[in-house]
Amino acid sequence: MEEHNPWITIESHKIYENNWIGLTEHNVINPSGGKGIYGEVHFKNYAIGIMVLDENHNTWLVGQYRFPLKAYSWEIPEGGGPLESDPLESAQRELLEETGLTAIEWIEIQRMHLSNSVSNELGIIYMARALTHGESSPEETEELVVRKLPFDEAYQMVVNGEITDSMSVAAILKTKILILEGHL
Repeated sequence: MEEHNPWITIESHKIYENNWIGLTEHNVINPSGGKGIYGEVHFKNYAIGIMVLDENHNTWLVGQYRFPLKAYSWEIPEGGGPLESDPLESAQRELLEETGLTAIEWIEIQRMHLSNSVSNELGIIYMARALTHGESSPEETEELVVRKLPFDEAYQMVVNGEITDSMSVAAILKTKILILEGHL
C-alpha cells in the first residue's frame, strides 16, 4: 500500500508558544474532502524515560502530583531533553536528579510517539543497570516520592491500572517481555 498524505493544508497559524511547546492551528481539507481545523502541539524536547533495574530485579518509581491530570501518578523516572542534545545525556541527568542513582549500563529499549493524533512528541526510553546510589536533586517544580520495589510489583501495578503514564506502561511491559525472553 502506498503511503501518502491525504490532508491538504490551506493555511497555518501559530496560536501559542512557550519554552516547552508550541500550538499551531491548521485550516485543512480532510481526507474525505471536508474543510476543518487541526490543532497540532509541537514539543521542543524529547520525552525521556528511564526503566531502572538492579541485579535483583528491583526497580524505582517516582510518585508526583500531575497538574494536567489533577491526580497523583506513579511513573518511571522521566523528564525532557532538548532536541539538539544527546537524549542519553538527558536520561542520565534525569535519573540522577529524580532518584540520586547513576548507572554504568544504558540500553535504549523503546522509541514511541506519545500522542500522535495531536502532537509530534517523541519519547525515548532507556534501561539503566549497574547502579550507584547518591543524592537526588529534583527541580523546583517537582515534589517527588521515590520508591524502590520489586519489578514484578511494578508490573502488577500496570496490570491493575495503578500506573497509567504511557511511557511507564510501555517501559514496564517491554521489560517484562525482555525478562520472559531471557534477555535480562
